[in-house]
Amino acid sequence: MTYNTHNLEQFALPLPITQNARRSAEQFARQQPTPEKAEQVRLNTLAVLLVNDYMQMLGMPTDLKASDSWNPIIRLLANVADLEVSGIGRIECRPIKVQDSVCHIPPEVWCDRIGYVVVQIDERSSEGTVLGFTPTADTEELPISQLQPVDDLIDHFHQPISQVVQRTKVNLSQWLNNVVETGWQTLESLENFLNPPEPMFAFRSVGLESTEALPLEENLDVGIRRAKLIDLGLLLAGSPVALVVELVPESELKQNIRLKVYPTGSKTYLPPHLTLTVLDASGTVFLEAQARQIDNYIQLQFSGVPGEQFSVEVALDDARIIEDFTI
Repeated sequence: MTYNTHNLEQFALPLPITQNARRSAEQFARQQPTPEKAEQVRLNTLAVLLVNDYMQMLGMPTDLKASDSWNPIIRLLANVADLEVSGIGRIECRPIKVQDSVCHIPPEVWCDRIGYVVVQIDERSSEGTVLGFTPTADTEELPISQLQPVDDLIDHFHQPISQVVQRTKVNLSQWLNNVVETGWQTLESLENFLNPPEPMFAFRSVGLESTEALPLEENLDVGIRRAKLIDLGLLLAGSPVALVVELVPESELKQNIRLKVYPTGSKTYLPPHLTLTVLDASGTVFLEAQARQIDNYIQLQFSGVPGEQFSVEVALDDARIIEDFTI
């Protein structure tokens, strides 16, 4: 069932924006580097808190601190407005303004969500309205008319949820032309969150059985470096790790690739047994590194040719994230 214009108000649920919600939203907004980012975070926070109030009314336990939207690092680097519903999963709480007829859902939140709730923010009346939800997202602009009634949200929670992991394709050659997929940042934008500043690590390269210690920052000569936050949920206690990919062309027919995984935030060491794995095009393990008790990051390096495909998996226990690449 979806909304029609004439019955939108029949199913929508208005809720007051409390003073505590305003204070939290303004506090998070003041931590942002630009006015545009501050406004994004402020509205996202209001939407999350309004949906949190709605969940509490229904007797559904939630955990704000386990949500990405409550993590200052992810909040700074991504457009997230998620809420952890205890024992069920994460719902994305997307804000819109009164005059909006579509809701923006960024691609970075199209996976790892059990639903998307749209909240209309009317600050003149200090009110937010839970308009409805959609179970999945695969477009950045969702018309409000396509929402399902919010009354059906709880029933949706109890339906079987697919465990298929959404895998994104990354074209490394395009990085050299400054075309970078959503979610990948410059290393400079993440460097304040990487710990420690100058660690040492084991270096493993194709065709070499020995290892050697290398410093963190090395001259790339001609190449590019990008980083992405990898969130493995509660296993990382709210602190994601950063996957860094370095691409250094050696010739027109050969590209050198270096992969690194760092802890972020206040974490000094990676979780023991966290693994970084390279899989070839057939899914066979090509290279693998595993963090030990006091590893502050791990690395793998190999070479490939243009058009060659591989995948990178970051895993801890049963949780895993896979990124697919084409050189």
